[in-house]
Order: sequence, then structure tokens, then C-alpha cells
Amino acid sequence: MKKLYLDVHALETVPPSCVNRDDTGSPKSAIYGGKVRSRVSSQAWKKAIRENFKKIFREEDLGLRTKKIVEMVQKDISKLDASIDNEKAEKMAIKALENAGLKIKNVESGTDALMFMSRKQSEELARLIIVGEKDKKAFKKALKEHPSFDMALFGRMVASDAELNYDACCQVSHAISTHEVQTEYDYFTAVDDLDTNTAASSHIGMNEFNSSTLYRYATIDLTELYKSVGLEVPKVAEGFVKAFVQSMPTGKENSYANRVLPCLVYVTIRSDLPLNLVGAFENAVQSNAGYEEESIRRLEKQAKNMYGLLADQPVRSFVTCIHDINGILGENEPLSKLLSDVGVAVQQLLEDEVA
Repeated sequence: MKKLYLDVHALETVPPSCVNRDDTGSPKSAIYGGKVRSRVSSQAWKKAIRENFKKIFREEDLGLRTKKIVEMVQKDISKLDASIDNEKAEKMAIKALENAGLKIKNVESGTDALMFMSRKQSEELARLIIVGEKDKKAFKKALKEHPSFDMALFGRMVASDAELNYDACCQVSHAISTHEVQTEYDYFTAVDDLDTNTAASSHIGMNEFNSSTLYRYATIDLTELYKSVGLEVPKVAEGFVKAFVQSMPTGKENSYANRVLPCLVYVTIRSDLPLNLVGAFENAVQSNAGYEEESIRRLEKQAKNMYGLLADQPVRSFVTCIHDINGILGENEPLSKLLSDVGVAVQQLLEDEVA
């Protein structure tokens, strides 16, 4: 089966904010092209994407990252057989998980590290222990098969048993600003509402923030995703793009109300390799009249140069942009149509490969 990759690019101008901060409370940053850039870590944005999945996919199609896996299986045992009391269901849940190869410390602590488990995996473990299955291979198989959409995308690592690992078929880059940034400082004070005898502040503080036009990128290996979720790939791909576009890390959101959408979304399906276009901004954008339009022009130029000289042209391309574009990336269309077109294109291409 030929390799197919879904690349998602976005340009997004975030107003004064601190959506992702380091251990000192400062907005995260990186040096790229010799200039300090605003940065939002891939971990922060993947968490936001997974949260957005809850609005897009059914609950049973998503997994849970938790140490309370005994409780998960226990509840499924009780659902399948209401005659089993809680204490017995708890013991059965521990036995099922241990049969699958996991080390359970106790009910409260669960595993040593967070365990990513799909609801279907939990249900299958519960069913096996109820029917009295003795073969431990069946329990391990249950924990290996039936991955949730987010598990297939972002992977799973089980330190105690590598056979239960899932390689991620999705990669998300750290978002960085297309231009140089400087951290700014918000000095604030607060007064005591009940202390009317003084005008002095009862609290003084300082917040760090910045604003920037960010370049964001993610890619999905559609061929590997097919091995995990089969014919659900078009739905997962379309849902991922929607979540990627609509998500925003929640750091200090109450202080800044910084929720925005990208000014440009560019999606390609490629058959040679995934291709990050961040090189468009290695030379930091400089402007006195905003960064969006110049960043879009840089991205268009980078795509034209890369696809013409070093890499194959995309199999399919889709673009949504709030500014006028010259057609290099594709025909501008509403986001709702882009999402639908992505799902249809993925389905058609996979059908051609599977046929």
C-alpha cells in the first residue's frame, strides 16, 4: 500500500496572551534564524486538540489517559453483569489487568505511570474476566487491539510491556512565531473591598505576555492510521483537521480572552514525505503593518519552491484564508467545505489503494 501523508499548516495571530508558559511563568520561546520567537509546545497543543476531540467524536471512540484503570474495568464489569458486587468486581478488574501484563500497585494508585486505554479495550477486558477466560494472551490481545482514535494518532507507551506500545501516526510541531518577539510585562494591583480606610493596594503582581503570528504544523501518516482504525480514517482525518484549527491551549485564558482562529489553513495530501514549511520564516518577517499578509506570502513562496525543486507536488491541496491569495496554494474555500473535501479526498485515495 502506497504511503499517504496528511499535512496541516496554519497561520494564527494570537493577541496579548500567555497560553503556554515555562517553569518561571514566562511565555515559552525559542531561537530560530537567530531571532527570539514566541513558542507554544506541541504537548500543550496536542492536549488542546484531544480536548476538542470530545466535541467532535463519540465518547466510545476516545481513550482515557489515567492511573485509575482498575476503576474503568470495574465499572464495565458492573455494566455487563449487575449481579457482581463492587468488591468482587474490583478484584476481577485487577486480575484482568494483571493477566494483560500490567503491574497494578493497588486500586487507588493503579499503574506506576499514566495508562492510555480505550473504552473498547476496557470493555473487552471486562468481558473476558466475566466469561472466565484463562488464556493470558487473550487479555493482552484485548489491550492491544481496539485502539481509540486519539491513541492511534498520538500513540501509547507502556514501560512495563513494550508489546502494548502504539507508535503515533501523528506528529505535531512546536508552534513558533513568524517574526521576532519581545516579552512584555503586565503590572497589576488589587484592593481589599472591605478595607475602606486606605487606598493602598493589598496585592501587587506582574504577568508576562506576548503576542505573535504563529506558524503551526502537524502531519498524519494515513497509511499507518489505516492499520489501526481501518475505514474510519476519513472521519478521523477530517475530525483531526477540525480540532487542530479550533483548538487553543488554555493558559491564562481568563486573563486575556485570547481565543482566535487561524487566518490561513492549508492542508495537503502527499505521497512522498511529510513536509514542514517552517523554513519560510527562517528569516524573521519584519513589518510595521502586521505580520499576517507577509507571512502568507512567505508560505506561498516556500511551498512553490519546495514542491518545485525538492519534493513532489501534493496529491491534493485545500486552503482556507481570510486574506486575498494568489492561488499558489489552491482555490480558497470556506473552512466547512475544506473539512468535507479533506474527508472525501482521503476516502477516495484510500479506496484506490485498497482496491
